[in-house]
Amino acid sequence: MPLLARTVATPIAIEVRPGAVESLAPLLKDGRISQGGKLAIVIGPGHGEMIAEGLAGSLPSASIHVVAGGTLDAALALIQGLRGDFYDAVVGIGGGRTVDAAKYAASMVGLPFVSVATTLTHDGLASPVATLEANGRKASFGVHVPIAVVVDIEQVRSAPIEHVRSGVGDVLSNLSAIADWELSVREHGGGMDGLAVSLARTAGEAILDLAPGTDRFLTTLAEALILSGIAMTVAGTSRPCSGACHEISHALDAFHGSPGLHGAQVAFGARFATWLRGDDELFDVLDASMRVHHLPRSPADLGIDRDAFVDAVVEAPRTRPDRYTVLEYLDLTPAQVGEQIDAYLDTLDR
Repeated sequence: MPLLARTVATPIAIEVRPGAVESLAPLLKDGRISQGGKLAIVIGPGHGEMIAEGLAGSLPSASIHVVAGGTLDAALALIQGLRGDFYDAVVGIGGGRTVDAAKYAASMVGLPFVSVATTLTHDGLASPVATLEANGRKASFGVHVPIAVVVDIEQVRSAPIEHVRSGVGDVLSNLSAIADWELSVREHGGGMDGLAVSLARTAGEAILDLAPGTDRFLTTLAEALILSGIAMTVAGTSRPCSGACHEISHALDAFHGSPGLHGAQVAFGARFATWLRGDDELFDVLDASMRVHHLPRSPADLGIDRDAFVDAVVEAPRTRPDRYTVLEYLDLTPAQVGEQIDAYLDTLDR
């Protein structure tokens, strides 16, 4: 009997541990990513500059490129800088905004990309997606999957707690996104990628019962975010990690000034979407974990009022016209959205 299999694009090297950044030079050499260390190291404000300075001795042939935030303009400027020389690979060091700008630029110039994450705010550290701000709005761009991912737990440990909570929220939202994908298949047919779902669900469930504050927790969170990125690569779509939760977050970004970090917004969106689907079991599981990690459970927790959240839910389907979630399924009028949100807000007192 013939054995059938498929090839999946994934990073060839993943390092998640304290002090992992110190192994960057041998990782690049042993992985045949860059034998001579001719690299473009991209940094932003914060830890990236200090890490780049520490790597100067082991990577003397590398050059430093600075990006000013995660905007499309910053990424385009970086592309011009990369075209001024020849490099083996691009290494992005920093938080999500820096990594996304570097990942986009590397993909546009056809160079391998190495992701060195200093924070765990979202699953972009290993995903085939770069989120960049353009004309005051955030947009997602398809890019090549990173050839290597490095997460130094020592660096992550010193990041603001809000960044860690954001990463937790992004991973938890997988469980709602998968439910939305299942709903779409039931209503409109099509297929689900079982491997992608397994990866995304495993990532989401891995942190449900973990208390914050330990290296074991940070390591599990980092690996869960990496699994989420790989799940999207396997599926060829962001569906295993993006449903109504992300539509609501995109609306908050586009029309309400991004009141919270991405992961905080999608976690809140996931809780509300799960309530709309009437999935009491998942709702209780998400709610318990969100309480432990102090993630927003109400509009006020995000710094917006009830009416702004009503508007965001109404606007959410416009942000992803090709996506079918519980919001498209219910197809609520603005008045009905308000009624549902009022009923949802009553659950906060239970």
